[in-house]
Amino acid sequence: MSSTVIDYAGPARPARGWVRVMSATVFPPMTSEGRRPASAVRLSLAPAGSAPALLDGAWWPHSRDLAAELPALASVLDPLWGRITRVTVHPGEWPIVPRKVPVTGHVVKVGWFRFEQDPHELLLLSYHLGRWNLLVIPPETSPAAAAWLLAAAGDPRRTATASRLMADAAHLTATAEADGAGEAAWESEGGQETGGPAVPPRGDGNRPERV
Repeated sequence: MSSTVIDYAGPARPARGWVRVMSATVFPPMTSEGRRPASAVRLSLAPAGSAPALLDGAWWPHSRDLAAELPALASVLDPLWGRITRVTVHPGEWPIVPRKVPVTGHVVKVGWFRFEQDPHELLLLSYHLGRWNLLVIPPETSPAAAAWLLAAAGDPRRTATASRLMADAAHLTATAEADGAGEAAWESEGGQETGGPAVPPRGDGNRPERV
């Protein structure tokens, strides 16, 4: 999935549901050497001015290593939402949940909830500013499914939970694969489009009758 660089000039979001940033997939900032990191932050956010929803967007990390993935995400969200001071995750989706993760300029505290939090959700908190909820798309998700999830989670008209969106994406993927397999089997068995040329009969249709 291709990513685009977005320059954001809007205000930081003071609290959940007040201000939403534009929908975008963005890269982390330039390094001191003037180069961008090899791995882009694959992220979509609900558009500015939209009504509050269950999700504020989606994040598609490159791995399940939270300590490695969180700094790049914070580098993008800190200028938009204010400094992210704490996040919570579901331990079933992250093999190791560190207590603290150093990011640019500060440290993010990490907590987890096994029953109170949706397995596919990341909760972010900014001290005195607000909280946000992102769908976490599994790293191994196909580009097509991830593209759908990024768009769906950033759509303020949707009211589905993170797990509901994951289930919908799995259903759409299974349906597409079944349709593709059925079409391939149909074509391999000699199927043809309606209105196509008829299959000629065996033998010569003009053979004279035997006397």
